[in-house]
Amino acid sequence: MQKFAVSALAFTLFQFSLGAHMALAADATTPVKVIMDATVSNWAGGDSDWQDIFGEDKLKDVYSKDFTAKYQAAAQFPAADEDGISPFDYDVIVNAQDACPLEDVKITAQPPKNNATEVLATFKKSTCMGSDADYQKTTTVRFEVIEEGGRPVVDDIVTNDDNGNPSSLKSVMQDLVKQQQQQPADQKQQSTDQQQPAKQ
Repeated sequence: MQKFAVSALAFTLFQFSLGAHMALAADATTPVKVIMDATVSNWAGGDSDWQDIFGEDKLKDVYSKDFTAKYQAAAQFPAADEDGISPFDYDVIVNAQDACPLEDVKITAQPPKNNATEVLATFKKSTCMGSDADYQKTTTVRFEVIEEGGRPVVDDIVTNDDNGNPSSLKSVMQDLVKQQQQQPADQKQQSTDQQQPAKQ
């Protein structure tokens, strides 16, 4: 009887643990959907405003503290684009400067592992550019989701480069900051002068 009670307790704990892991996997898609919904809207065409997936509200609610800190450090060195804010001169989700309206968008959470959940976002981004096989390929973006402050947040975004090698956005941001910090002082000053608005 005692063995049965112990077994029942162990099974109950296992069910609870499994349920918690499944809930984390399901909830892990929440911040990814926010990012993907904005990206889909951005490439849908029409007159809708461009949504910054790294806007202050999203940095606060959608991303981890570590990711946000790395983004804010990289944002001190804006890319040469029209907004003068983003450290990127391309869309980091479609991993390009141009894309078609996204098609066949799917978001799938993998089983949790080591207190993190990998969420895959797949889509076609180039179908309007032609019928060649290259334009019909499916793109996969991996979102590393962790729990922070009792809610799921994106801790990294991993895309593949042209050679199929994985590229971590956190690593890209760290490298950007290092490159800027290693510039000679005169180049830094020139870069700063270019970023400042011209005096009227």
